[in-house]
Amino acid sequence: MGYSERNPDTAVEPRLCKQWYLKMKHFAEIALPPVMNDELKFFPPKYKNIYKVWMEGIQDWCISRQLWWGHRIPAYFLPTENEEEEVFVVAMSEAEALEKARKIKGYENVELSDLKRDENALDTWFSSWLWPISLFDGINHPDNEEIKYYYPTSDLVTAPDIIFFWVARMIMAGYEYVGEMPFRNVYFTGIVRDKLGRKMSKSLGNSPDPLMLIDKFGADGVRMGMMLSAPAGNDILFDEALCEQGRNFNNKIWNAFRLVKGWEVADVEQPEHSRLAVHWFHAVLDATLAEVKDLFGKFRLNEALMAVYRLFWEEFSAWYLEIVKPAYQQPIDRATMDATLYFFDTLLRLLHPFMPFITEELWQHIAERNDGESIMYARIPEPGKPDEALLAAMNQAKEMISGVRNVRKSKNLPNKEELTLQVVGEFTNPLSSIISKLGGLKAIDCVPKKDATAVSFMVGTTEFAVPMGNNINVEEEIAKLEADLKYAQGFLATVEKKLGNERFVANAPEAVVAAERKKKADAESKIVTLTEALAALRS
Repeated sequence: MGYSERNPDTAVEPRLCKQWYLKMKHFAEIALPPVMNDELKFFPPKYKNIYKVWMEGIQDWCISRQLWWGHRIPAYFLPTENEEEEVFVVAMSEAEALEKARKIKGYENVELSDLKRDENALDTWFSSWLWPISLFDGINHPDNEEIKYYYPTSDLVTAPDIIFFWVARMIMAGYEYVGEMPFRNVYFTGIVRDKLGRKMSKSLGNSPDPLMLIDKFGADGVRMGMMLSAPAGNDILFDEALCEQGRNFNNKIWNAFRLVKGWEVADVEQPEHSRLAVHWFHAVLDATLAEVKDLFGKFRLNEALMAVYRLFWEEFSAWYLEIVKPAYQQPIDRATMDATLYFFDTLLRLLHPFMPFITEELWQHIAERNDGESIMYARIPEPGKPDEALLAAMNQAKEMISGVRNVRKSKNLPNKEELTLQVVGEFTNPLSSIISKLGGLKAIDCVPKKDATAVSFMVGTTEFAVPMGNNINVEEEIAKLEADLKYAQGFLATVEKKLGNERFVANAPEAVVAAERKKKADAESKIVTLTEALAALRS
């Protein structure tokens, strides 16, 4: 004997009773092909296999429930002398039931009071499978303007645990009663679970209070943090740290807005570094717009959010705003300000589907809006063709700036002290003004040989060096270079040993062997650089 899941002390006793069933073989036959042929697409497509198994092994559907609420089954029983014998009619109303009953032989004079309606209610899903149709009153008025305009809808968002209960049955009803699919795409979300992997439920009491989370992290913070960690169809192990990440990103957006709106605008000439920064960010924005558009089309929503997150946090806040930011208590030129506000507007539009509240608030304040104007209706710009050469130049510039900053940090050099950057050999980069500003440089010089006191770093195959002058402790620098040289020589020996193994070279994939050969070349180049640096310091 079983026991109730809600009260383990209460025994559940089976009680046999008559039920209503619906034959399902026909419904499965019309609902399976469209999904398997991708006429109606599942995202992620792995759920097509689960759908196929259920459709091919379908059983008749028990549509009656012994409940006191829900849609009552429209069946009316007529009185009989034999209790085992049942005579009934199915009708939409009592009047129709009475009319049908009087057509049955022997019941020509039956009265309405003689009819007894079935006491069962329909299964909840039996009502729900008609939802895409009944939403537009397509059952009562099948050819009305709304259902002709809106049906089929585009996308359904739901959880994978009701693929059979709801999704499959809506598809069946759509083809059976309208002759067409109810929607074109089905996006399956993950299920939020606790840290133990259990599904959150009232009975387990393991669900956090959403109002508490919103009060603590903000509605956008909770929403963004959850969506960022929710790949399509994969479950989420809930952790408040996700919401905290969302709140921190909200703060980042708000602080960036305050910074930009706090700048004073003047009719002054646009600096070269700002002009280049505007061109560069246009390129990176176009690249991200194209990426996000592609990801939206594939329903990879968390990846789309991550792309916009990186664009705002890293490219816009950490790089673009730092480049164009005017000096302390100095105004910004109008051309750069206009471009910055356009970029901010576009970023808010990209973020709005994920973070509706802060984006609406800031969008209303970033420029004057008309009454009733909302970011909800603001279109995301179409991506242009990004300038790949400019993006590559900026990636190199970032590495150079990071290299100079690392030198400053390692040698405890203040940011206000201007440095010289030496490039060993030939070098061209159109963004030298950006490199100079963010690196705190007074010059970028191409030299055949670096300064003896310089601290060097590599960007790709090019060596860069920052002369230290009186800022270097020669003995400490020699000790550091000797340690780096020893490590590089040991690393080279390990790689050479692997490449000297004939079995490895013969059997390993070509890409793996090529990677090892590149490691060898890089290590040899680094050893040469370190050796020359040591020789220069010792001379």
